[in-house]
Amino acid sequence: VLVENRPIRSCGVTVNEVEGKDIKTIEGLSNNNSHPVQQAWIEEQVPQCGYCQSGQILTAVFILERYKNPSDKTINRMMTGICRCGTYPRIRKAIHKAAKLMEKSST
Repeated sequence: VLVENRPIRSCGVTVNEVEGKDIKTIEGLSNNNSHPVQQAWIEEQVPQCGYCQSGQILTAVFILERYKNPSDKTINRMMTGICRCGTYPRIRKAIHKAAKLMEKSST
């Protein structure tokens, strides 16, 4: 989840710790998968099992809010979630695609 616009592992935080704070879940990105990161994830067929994807997507949103065109090095450093299926190359590709989609939508 994003708590105050920062990625937090929801399994490691209690409700009391986030009470009154701005919280965004994967469901809060869009009603119809129209967020650029969600679009890129779908187009690049990132998920395999899907277990980690909510956290991966929200972390990607966090990165793209700070870096308009992140390098692979930045992505690798900031994407701290573990993907048991090893879809890291597709995750990076989707983040780059989402950056382009976000750039197009802002012009």
